[in-house]
Amino acid sequence: MPTSATLLSRRAAEIATALATSAVGGVVVGGALEFGVGWGDAGPEPGTFPFYVGLVVAAASLFNLGKAVARRSAGAFVDREHIERIAAFALPMTAFVAAAAVLGLYVATTLYLILVMRFQGRYGWLSSAAVGVGAAAFFYLVLELWFKVPLLKGPLEPWLGLA
Repeated sequence: MPTSATLLSRRAAEIATALATSAVGGVVVGGALEFGVGWGDAGPEPGTFPFYVGLVVAAASLFNLGKAVARRSAGAFVDREHIERIAAFALPMTAFVAAAAVLGLYVATTLYLILVMRFQGRYGWLSSAAVGVGAAAFFYLVLELWFKVPLLKGPLEPWLGLA
């Protein structure tokens, strides 16, 4: 029985995963049927291999579903502590992606490193700023100047003459 701190039981996660992967297998089987799964004049039709792969995925998923449903309790899959640790990574990374779209990769990288080092790593502002600015400068030198790989720029780079 899940405790009050458990947000998702392992049994529920296994059932959800088995249902999702069996659906994927079913979609693959359905798509393969559109291309033919028999034997033609030139050999197997284009959908034959995907059809059988989809059948194996669906069958294995249904087997796992049966095992998960039959299991009484398997403990916690994720609890509050795990969710907090995942959020501590996922939320700043999501903010980084959003900032990169608006401010460009160099500014977003600088901000991400400074803020994560400062608030999660508990480093001082000077160390955090040095690493953030240094990493962005390093990426600019290596990617833009040496390898000629342009990255996403925001409004600040042209102002600094880097675009």
